[in-house]
Amino acid sequence: MDHPKLEALDRAAVAAALGGLAAAFSVEVLPECDSTNSRLLADPPPDDGRIPVLAADRQTAGRGRRGRVWQSWPGAGLTFSVLWRFAPGAPLPGGLSLVVGLAVARALEELGVEGVQLKWPNDVLVNGHKIAGILIELVSGRGQPLAAVIGVGINLRLPPEAAIESPLGVTDLARCLDATPPASRLLGLVLAQLHHFLGICAAAGFESLRGAWQQRNAFAELPVRILGEAEPLAGICAGVDADGALLLQTPDGLRRVLSGDVSLRAG
Repeated sequence: MDHPKLEALDRAAVAAALGGLAAAFSVEVLPECDSTNSRLLADPPPDDGRIPVLAADRQTAGRGRRGRVWQSWPGAGLTFSVLWRFAPGAPLPGGLSLVVGLAVARALEELGVEGVQLKWPNDVLVNGHKIAGILIELVSGRGQPLAAVIGVGINLRLPPEAAIESPLGVTDLARCLDATPPASRLLGLVLAQLHHFLGICAAAGFESLRGAWQQRNAFAELPVRILGEAEPLAGICAGVDADGALLLQTPDGLRRVLSGDVSLRAG
């Protein structure tokens, strides 16, 4: 496989990948920062009608769900955050992390990646191995419309010394494609898909995207365990409902599990 040195993120290249949607986003690129999510949460830019995006070639204090650290090496991955403001008075849409996962999956598929799967509630897999993770944090009201900071990390080319804790193992785009795409192009593709799918969700709710998510459900009809509840739950993964909650078929009947602070594992 041909994998030349990865190019650094470039705003003009991101805009080129976005095409006609470039004017919808305000993209800032940093060579390095602590955490793109933390930066947008601490100092959200004024609302000028565009969607703020903060991307970094490397994060020194990137975060995953449940307090985990998102490890980062120069040129090894694409890490960025999006400040998504919802319409005034609109509630937080159900299944938000699932919609974001679907957008990342479609961008990877557009590049030619095969075997893309989604693991509830916030991981993207390729043939069972994790390639991307999502962290969504709400921006406190302060009299402003509801907003969310959407953090995404995608593995491009992990170094040999990368030791990432994952029960499923990890993979990267270098293992999935003959040529690893520039990070700027990938960022543009993901942003375009986010714009598309979040727009659909805002207009018609997660129910309109539920089928597309179910098609990529990595654990469909498989035994799973839910960790993080008062007591671990075990059952058969029956997909998700119209609000994005996991449906778990247990001996006691169908259970509805909200994402919260729980974690899904293969049974």
